[in-house]
Amino acid sequence: MDEPDTLYTAIRDEAATVLVGNESVLEELTVSLLTGGHVLLEGVPGVAKTTIAEVFARTLGLDFQRIQMTPDLMPADVTGTTIYRETTGEFETKRGPIFSNLVVVDEINRATPKTQSALLEAMQEGQVTIEGETYPLPEPFMVVATMNPIDMDGTFALPEAQFDRFQLKIDVDIPERELESALLERFDETPDLRPDLIRQVVSADDIYAARATVRDVHVDPSIRDYILDIVQSTRDSTDTAHGASPRAGIHLLSSSKARAAVEGRDYVIPDDPKALAEPVLAHRIVLSTDAELSDLDSRSVVGDAVSAVTPPTHDVAPSAEAVSDGGEHPNADGDE
Repeated sequence: MDEPDTLYTAIRDEAATVLVGNESVLEELTVSLLTGGHVLLEGVPGVAKTTIAEVFARTLGLDFQRIQMTPDLMPADVTGTTIYRETTGEFETKRGPIFSNLVVVDEINRATPKTQSALLEAMQEGQVTIEGETYPLPEPFMVVATMNPIDMDGTFALPEAQFDRFQLKIDVDIPERELESALLERFDETPDLRPDLIRQVVSADDIYAARATVRDVHVDPSIRDYILDIVQSTRDSTDTAHGASPRAGIHLLSSSKARAAVEGRDYVIPDDPKALAEPVLAHRIVLSTDAELSDLDSRSVVGDAVSAVTPPTHDVAPSAEAVSDGGEHPNADGDE
């Protein structure tokens, strides 16, 4: 299963045995998985954020851990610590739950900044330092965190550095009435439907193969310019104090390649960065004071910035000449 579209279809179909709707969320989770990114799911209580993350993890069959964040959770509870063994007279490293392929960090903003910072090294560098010793994390490694946007009691705001570690921030909304009706019907017929009933449909080798396919997706120079124009538009906006960073542009490029592959294409089209601009960029910009006083949200500001940019109109698919030499595209160099 080295084709990303086949991999995503298998994940979506298996997840549908428990979930109703949420296809776009599953697609964006797959996009992040195939580019080595991390995802933040935000939504009000009861919209199945944690269930989506657990269902996604179980379809992959990878080592999975859930960390319930609370104000009294210590960094060592996440990363691990060393303990002294009297029987041997030596210190032994006890690894924390972060040493898993997929880690669901539930209600990340309920942890103190000190505990939140324990995730920074893991998410950025794929390693953890315990008592001065550095340990690599397993591959693949992915963090899916959840956050409740309305209950602020007992929470700690995520700093920009923490937000920036997430490739995508996905809003999980209340479903439309038709989907909610289907949800009620399903749980009326099967009250004991649970994420642990999900079967593994993807292996680690499938993920590695699909990642290699994503790296070879063709990106026309005009598409790279389009991504740069979108990023620059967020910086030029009067509604932002700080626009998107170069790292945000890199993530928009890599996720666009993954979206193209998931949708069965070996080349990126303007609709790819256009569709992903908000989940990739919105949590990385800082609104201006006037924008905050006007109750503007970052997603609408990014949407306006994208609308201000004219997408390329010519053919961005690789030509026959471009793939005739060894079957490789001239830009298929994994610009990530």
